[in-house]
Amino acid sequence: KPLAMYAPEVNKTFFVYGGTTNKKKTHLLCMIGSFDHATQMVSIPTVVYDKMGVDDPHDNPSLLIDPEGYLWVFVSGRGRSRPGFKYRSSRPYDIQQFEQITEEEMTYPQPWYVEGKGVFHFFTKYTGIRELYFETSTDGRNWTKDQKIAGIIGQPGEKSGHYQVSGAHDGKVATFFSRHPNGNVDQRTNLYYLQSRDFGKSWETVDQHPIQIPVTNVYSPALVRDYGTEGKNVYLKDLAFDRNGRPVCLYLISGGHEPGPTNGPREWRVSHWTGSSWQTTAITTSDHNYDMGSLWIDGDHWTVVAPTADGPQQYGGGGEIEKWESRDGGLSWNKTQILTHNSRFNNNYVRKVINGQSPFQFFWADGDPGRKSKSQLYFGDMAGNVWRLPYHMKRDWSVVKKIPAYSKKH
Repeated sequence: KPLAMYAPEVNKTFFVYGGTTNKKKTHLLCMIGSFDHATQMVSIPTVVYDKMGVDDPHDNPSLLIDPEGYLWVFVSGRGRSRPGFKYRSSRPYDIQQFEQITEEEMTYPQPWYVEGKGVFHFFTKYTGIRELYFETSTDGRNWTKDQKIAGIIGQPGEKSGHYQVSGAHDGKVATFFSRHPNGNVDQRTNLYYLQSRDFGKSWETVDQHPIQIPVTNVYSPALVRDYGTEGKNVYLKDLAFDRNGRPVCLYLISGGHEPGPTNGPREWRVSHWTGSSWQTTAITTSDHNYDMGSLWIDGDHWTVVAPTADGPQQYGGGGEIEKWESRDGGLSWNKTQILTHNSRFNNNYVRKVINGQSPFQFFWADGDPGRKSKSQLYFGDMAGNVWRLPYHMKRDWSVVKKIPAYSKKH
């Protein structure tokens, strides 16, 4: 995250994803495409980086657009064995050519531009097991030394581990993160929050009490909710800010890491800082921990788009895409639209476009989670319309196919 951003200067949405050489291969290509809102056409994508035989989607890229319009593609590495890379487009708002800027240890890159300051980059390094770090840059080429944000250890001698979702708003950078007891990702639990209002010079809790990094204590003041004592795993999905700039986390809780009905019900939740306390409410349930969706906030109108309905591969990741809405600031939720139905494969990983504009406000992929299959990309808008991106392209630009059978009101 981010995987897609809208650029009003050229009226285009740019998006990155992990592609491959053909439908029978899993050879990973880190790719970028663009959608022209004026012509309603999509560009032939560019391969920014060929993973040279790697078939692990952990290496997928993320995207940043700087104020001059240059496109930055952050290619994730994996652990300490495969490095990550930063690439910059040769020309503003142009996906044709990229130059490598850095090679470094970097997994799960999450870059954000902070106006007037530069690029703030949240990422993971495999110190401990998985620990959270950040770096900053004013120009994208010269970066500060990596600084650790979190490495929580339960008992002396144990290992640490974390996953995070991050964001930036009005000069503030923020992260929600989970904890992996003794580094065991299958036991991921708890919800923590940290923020910085001075580009990483100092850190604080949500109510602006200073906190030293790295966070190492299980019961740090950064703790939002102790799901470990409740016996729940935590799977982070998205971060958004309310009208007052207060953070909201979208996530899923379950009884354990194993798929299937045993660890159900898997419950989608939002935790929202109200200004005085953390308020947590339930949205709906899912049948897999890795069902992935996104959260939008517009005043009291909150929206979640996610694969919350069972798909053809039940108890596999993903399902059928639905839209859930709240009109009271996340307190109560109703299913308002069904975006996909009778799909051949599960749909998953609904990713919002930063500053997204209709019709390309979010996108996702389909596929069979139980075996190798063809996977196609789709995008949609808040009205419930869905389009499928072309699987093969021979021309520089191509029309996209609207899928009329979708977009059902509920």
